[in-house]
Order: sequence, then structure tokens, then C-alpha cells
Amino acid sequence: MAYFLALSKQKLENKKDMLRDSQIQEINKVSRVEQSMVMPNVMLKTTFSNLIEHNFVHYADFPLILINKGEAIDISTKFFKRCFDILFSLTAMILGAPVFLLVAALTKLTSRGPVFYKQERMGLNEIPFYIYKFRSMRVNAEKAGPQLAKDNDPRITKWGKFIRKTRLDELPQFWNVLKGDMSVVGPRPERAHFIEQIVSKAPNYKKLLTIKPGITSIGQVNFGYAQTIDEMCERMLLDLQYLQGINFFSDISIIFKTVKVMFQGKGK
Repeated sequence: MAYFLALSKQKLENKKDMLRDSQIQEINKVSRVEQSMVMPNVMLKTTFSNLIEHNFVHYADFPLILINKGEAIDISTKFFKRCFDILFSLTAMILGAPVFLLVAALTKLTSRGPVFYKQERMGLNEIPFYIYKFRSMRVNAEKAGPQLAKDNDPRITKWGKFIRKTRLDELPQFWNVLKGDMSVVGPRPERAHFIEQIVSKAPNYKKLLTIKPGITSIGQVNFGYAQTIDEMCERMLLDLQYLQGINFFSDISIIFKTVKVMFQGKGK
């Protein structure tokens, strides 16, 4: 156990020198005798303290660290979830075309600026992508830097308040689903700027990046939009529960709850 403690104190600062995945890095500690530990470099992608807390076990009196590089859902579930995403998003875009056109027209008529708004978010495996929405804020709303929307936010237009409450501003994200960037149901994608702050308080947030983000989620339904980093961490706990049992019926249940929120206008 001594070399585990020594290893936790060693700073692994130069990630550029990390070996490839097919290789390993050996770390030595010399005390009374020379001891060594072979560590796959994939373990260096997270803090050692986090590994000890969540992945440290004993087997036949030998200390082991479990490494799970697998995805949160198995291949069959992933396949059916993707098929459902394509069928659902196509249906929503075709049948909802009149609503899309109406929202687009009113967005253009009620305030100056483009109809659509795009913003970089972090997706599956921390790969960035652009999320699309109907614009609900005034142009250059974030000229002072990234900000979270709040109640009575002066940056939001009058029409923008309505489409945010009814979630109509998120309809263009069905295009993100068709492209494969998102899923209909999954953790809400966030910006890198806020993810860094969330992870500093709740490292487990990284687990949400192992599946595709979604248009809606159990966190969005039961918690709603987060106005602070602390609220983001609270909502994360709900989304982590979703990872424990991803299946068709849970997704359908979340979709129905989302529709209810839309008709009740409980969005922010």
C-alpha cells in the first residue's frame, strides 16, 4: 500500500509525455527495497485520488484498481436507441413542420437578429459540437462572456420567454439528433466553460460525458434549467441516476414528462 500513497503524491504534470494506449508507464518508489507499479496510461486521465475512492478494491489480499473504459450502454441498447432517435426526430420534424415555421417567423418578426442560434457544447467523449436553437435572446447577449440564464433575465426577449417556458426554442435540436451529435433523451450538454467549474466541485460529472447528450433528460424534467454551478451539480445527481438503467421505457417516460412540462409552460 506504501507505493499507492507515494504515487498519489507524485505530480503527473506533463501529459504530453504520456505513452500511447498500447503502452504502459512504470513508476518506481525506492524505500528499503525497490518497488514498482505498472500503470496503464489511461489511468492518468483522471486524478489518482478519484481512482482510489471509486475503483480501489482487494482481491486475494492484492490491491487492484479497476479500469472501465466501456460505454454506459451496451451495443444492442445503443443500436436501438439510435434507431429510435432517427425515427422520433424525423417524425417530429415532419409532423411539426408547421410549428417550426410559425416559431421561426415569430422569432424573426419580434426581434432583430437571426432566427437560429448556435453554440458550442461538449458531447460524447468530450467531443465538441454546435447545438442549434431558436434564438430567445437579444443579439450579442454574451458579449461580456459566458453567462447562465436567470429569472427575469433582461437579455431574453418577450417572445423568447414564451418559447423557453414551452421548450419550443429547443425544436431545432432534432437536427442535432439526426446528425448524431445528440440523442432525444440524455444528459443536457453543457459548455466547456461551465463543465470545468462543475467537475471541480463534482468530478462524477465526467460520467455523463460517456453517453450522447439529449434534448431532454430526467434532470431537465424534474429540476429544470440551472442558474448556478451548484444547481448544475444538483441536477447532475438526477442525470447520474439515468445512467443506471437506460432503456426504451425510461426514455418514453421522460419524453411524456417533457411534453407535460411543455404544455404547462414550466420551463425557464
